[in-house]
Amino acid sequence: MGRLFGTDGVRGVANSELTPELAFNLGKAGASVLGESRKNPMIIIGKDTRVSGDMLENALTAGILAVGGNVIKVGVIPTPAVAYLVRHYEAQAGVVISASHNPFEYNGIKFFNSEGFKLDDAIEEKIEDLIIRGIDPNAHMTGEALGTCMEGEENAMEIYRRYLLSTIDVRLDGMTVVMDCANGASYKVAPRVYRDLGARVISIGCSPNGVNINDHIGSTHPEKLQQKVREEHADIGLAYDGDADRLIVVDENGEVIDGDKTICICARMLKDDGKLAKNKVTATVMSNLGFHKYIEKMGADVDVTDVGDRYVLEAMLKSGCVIGGEQSGHIIFRDYSTTGDGAVSSLQFMKALKRSGRKPSELAAEITLYPQVLVNARVTGDGKTLYKKDEEVLRAVEIIEEKMAGDGRVLIRPSGTEPLVRIMIEGRDKDAISEMAQALADLISSKYGK
Repeated sequence: MGRLFGTDGVRGVANSELTPELAFNLGKAGASVLGESRKNPMIIIGKDTRVSGDMLENALTAGILAVGGNVIKVGVIPTPAVAYLVRHYEAQAGVVISASHNPFEYNGIKFFNSEGFKLDDAIEEKIEDLIIRGIDPNAHMTGEALGTCMEGEENAMEIYRRYLLSTIDVRLDGMTVVMDCANGASYKVAPRVYRDLGARVISIGCSPNGVNINDHIGSTHPEKLQQKVREEHADIGLAYDGDADRLIVVDENGEVIDGDKTICICARMLKDDGKLAKNKVTATVMSNLGFHKYIEKMGADVDVTDVGDRYVLEAMLKSGCVIGGEQSGHIIFRDYSTTGDGAVSSLQFMKALKRSGRKPSELAAEITLYPQVLVNARVTGDGKTLYKKDEEVLRAVEIIEEKMAGDGRVLIRPSGTEPLVRIMIEGRDKDAISEMAQALADLISSKYGK
């Protein structure tokens, strides 16, 4: 058995790769490791709307109860809600059953610690080690030592709703908001919060049936939201993904405002309010060059991390930065949440919008993003590492950078899951950078793809 945990928990096709047996063992091992300081650790379990959620929830619960853990099932609820509820209930851990933006046949299991943070590698390895070595923690526990289970869905949703409302200090009366919940975990709570704030809410992607989560809808497929905003002459559109930790905004003209622009707009608000701690914003290596130029122009610095929200958060915790995220809309507002939260991000954007007195398109127009082109080079063997020291490849990159003269950049990185090297080039001329990226990919493939 190989490594179980990927970049965001344990994920795979439900009942094939992610089986009830594996979920049961993850429950036992996870409760044992995360609750080792308590006789009967309390663990919160939430899920999204996938048909496989019930199967995995019950298997996971059984594993936790078998080692003496107590469970509060909070039902269908956004991933960031579980991170918040762990702290609210003073639980020892939280677990989310979700595969985020992936198709419905996939599912995943990810853990949060008692502070609402995703687990670091060392803790994941301890959980993995118990499963891979076949060690049964607290084997043969019987009688009163076994755990108990409580249903807490209605109460948990209300606690999270009140928390979301506490993060915003403006009303939205008179605004028409089109909201796309991806037929996922936010379909109940997000529209209600916006109605509580006085907005007229038009919902799409709020009719989950177990198999339509992320199905050509949500933050990864904003086309229906764009169309609906135009049809309804709405003030704004908001799209979340299946587990509601991402946000993509659509302006009043139906144009997408991606995560980079959203971070810029909210960072500007924080700076104007004197709340941009350390005068820093955190982003990944994939963030647009235009993003960097905007943040620097407003007098702040950008901390750059590897791709992945966990790396963004790690850097934020070290530096004291309060806002960071990714183009995909995975944004962390550290004053409010320990993880990306689509609803919190949207409310912060609405606060910036109301404070400005302007339209979303006007705010977005202040940030000029450069065209980006991504091309994959297929490699074999050690090609994913050898290209890094190849003089011909390095010289080709130098030539491209000289041509762009500081008005563009080249990023080459190996895929974490496939035999590919990813080449990303950004600059002002899309046709020119497309040719450059393809030529660079062809060079790497010709040398390391055989």
